[in-house]
Amino acid sequence: MVTVVTMPKFGWTMTEGKIVRWLKKEGDAVRKGEPLFEIETEKMETEVEAIASGVLKKILAPEGSVVEVAKPIAIICEPGEELPPLEAILQGAPAPGEGVPRAEVSGEAAAPAKPPKPARASPLAKRIAAEHGIDLSALEGTGPGGLIVKEDVLRAIEAKRAAEAKPVAVEERAEPRPAEAPREEAIPGLPKAGKVIPLEGMRKAIADRLSLSARTAVRVTITAEVDMTEAVRFREQLAEEVERRSKARLSFTHMAIKAAAKALERHPIINSLLIGNEIRIMDEINVGFAVALEEGLMVPVIRNANRKSLFEIASEANELAERARKRELSPSDVADGTFTITNLGMYGVEDFTPVINPPQTAILGIGRIAQRPAVVDGRIEPRWIARLSLAFDHRAYDGVPAAQFLQTLKGILERPYELLV
Repeated sequence: MVTVVTMPKFGWTMTEGKIVRWLKKEGDAVRKGEPLFEIETEKMETEVEAIASGVLKKILAPEGSVVEVAKPIAIICEPGEELPPLEAILQGAPAPGEGVPRAEVSGEAAAPAKPPKPARASPLAKRIAAEHGIDLSALEGTGPGGLIVKEDVLRAIEAKRAAEAKPVAVEERAEPRPAEAPREEAIPGLPKAGKVIPLEGMRKAIADRLSLSARTAVRVTITAEVDMTEAVRFREQLAEEVERRSKARLSFTHMAIKAAAKALERHPIINSLLIGNEIRIMDEINVGFAVALEEGLMVPVIRNANRKSLFEIASEANELAERARKRELSPSDVADGTFTITNLGMYGVEDFTPVINPPQTAILGIGRIAQRPAVVDGRIEPRWIARLSLAFDHRAYDGVPAAQFLQTLKGILERPYELLV
C-alpha cells in the first residue's frame, strides 16, 4: 500500500511550512508514530511523526523547501513494494487552480512540469496581492514552474511604494530593484558590526508575522487605567490556595487570562478572526499569552479559557510557559488562538502598543502595576494602578465595541472575586 505524506496543517492560520530536516533517508524503514521530519511554521519548529509504517521510498520535498499545506512531500511504501509511477500516485493531489507543490519533485520518475499559466499563484500570494491591489498577471513567478509566491508579491508591493514615493522622470530609465539588500560592506559609511545575527528561524517567522500585521491591519490602540488594589489583595489572599491546588504561583497574567475570557463571552465580536473578506466570530475562546525566550516570543494558548477555573488556568499556563522555555511545545499548544495577552509590566513598562497577531483582531497589553495617588470618596490615597492597552483591527469593528470590552475587563479586574465565579 502506498502512503502519500503531505504537509500537515497546525492551526487555523497555517498555509505553508518549511522542511527543516528529514530524520530518515530514502530507503530507510519507518514506523508509524516515530519522528519522520522537522518543519518550521510561522509559530514554531517541530517534529512530525510518520503516518504509516513501511519504507521511505521517495522524498518529494528536500530540506529547505517551502510547501503549501496538504501538498505531497514524501511517499511511504510497504517493504518490498516497488514505487509506482509518480504521476499515477500524485494524480489529483493539487486541486485545480491551486497550483503545484512549492517543493519540486526530484528524480527521473518525476512527471514533467506543464507550462504555467501567467497568473498561477499560491493562495497566500493571491491573498496578499488582493489586499494591496497587485495585478498577478504582471508578475513573473519565481516558484517552481513559474508559480507566483509570497516573496514575488512583496517585491511588487515594495516596487509600487517606491514608484509612488518617487516617480521616474520621462527621460530616465527605471532601474530594477535588487532581489536582496546590499551586503554590509557595500553600504558606504556603515560601521563594522561586532556581531551579525541572521534573520532566520523563529526570528524570521516573527518578522514575517509582524510585517503582515503592519501591512494589513488597520490598528487602533485604546488605553484604560485600572485600579488593581483589590486585585493585589485578592492575589495575596489566594496565592497559597492556588499553589496548593495547582502547584503554580498565581500571577497577574493568570488573572488577566481569566478576566479576558469572561469579558470575551460578553463581547464576542472581539473574539473574532478576520480571514479574507470574512469576520468569523469564534465559538471557542482560546487565549494566548506571550512568553519571552532569548530568541523571540512564543504564544502558548489556553483553550476554552472561559470554561476553566482560575486554578486550572494558573496550572496550565505555568506548565505551558515552562515547556515554552525548554522548547518542548507541541503544535497544538500554540494553535487556534482567538485573542492574545502580552504583559510587560514586570519590566517597568507603563503602557505600550502591542502588535496584533493576524488573523486575530485584538491583543491586550498589560503595563506595570504601581502605587499612584488616586481620589477615593473625595480623599487622595495611594492605590495600585495599571494601564491596559487594547490594540484592535478597525476593519473588523469600530471603537465603541472595543471600548465596551475594555470597560468590562476593567470592571472584572477591579472586582477580582468575579474570577472565582
